[in-house]
Amino acid sequence: MKRGLDAPICLTWELTYACNLQCVHCLSSSGQRDERELSTAEAKRVLDELRDLQVFYINIGGGEPMVRRDFFELLEYSVGNGIGVKFSTNGAFIDAEKARRLAAMDYLDIQISLDGVDAVTNDAVRGIGSYDMARRAMDNLAAANFGPFKISVVVTRHNVPQLDQFKALADSYGAQLRITRLRPSGRGADTWNELHPTNGQQREIYDWLMKHGENVLTGDSFFHLNAFGESLPGLNMCGAG
Repeated sequence: MKRGLDAPICLTWELTYACNLQCVHCLSSSGQRDERELSTAEAKRVLDELRDLQVFYINIGGGEPMVRRDFFELLEYSVGNGIGVKFSTNGAFIDAEKARRLAAMDYLDIQISLDGVDAVTNDAVRGIGSYDMARRAMDNLAAANFGPFKISVVVTRHNVPQLDQFKALADSYGAQLRITRLRPSGRGADTWNELHPTNGQQREIYDWLMKHGENVLTGDSFFHLNAFGESLPGLNMCGAG
């Protein structure tokens, strides 16, 4: 008798390395588009393969996936083929019209990146104006009745004191808070010593998660594709481990 799965239930796909921001802790050092990036047709072939493998859903990241001009085309193609989508975004491109368009789609989950509950803390790592962009995207999604979205926070030594405020912000939108770890990869390796939580803060984070963990997401994806359709073995792990 055959046991187990033939394909991952979900996977993460870095759809592009192009990004409108230059976050100092970006694990993929995103910014410029790579010439090897998959075309629309190639990306659709990947989605066809995932459909045939019966992958349930994909986490689309980057870079900033909404930078791609074919983003909505690929999004609708995926959902139309029965593959649910969760995508991570800095929110820059979610205006009122796009928020309504996203709200009209099924099998869709959106995660907004925010690394501070105020512009000073957030913009120090994500860039000037990025806090306002993220909050505006959240407001637009709420106004469009998108439903619960996620707010994703990379925990650094500068925002650990704001954990309660992050939770309150998420609750105010009816959103779910996701706490992720800083990884010493890409530009994150260059800023590791500056941003990595201290030993005392790591204990504080642990205690906070023990108190709020049932209502807060943690961890990483189990299977990871880069922008060229190649697997990234080094990231196929549980971030909580």
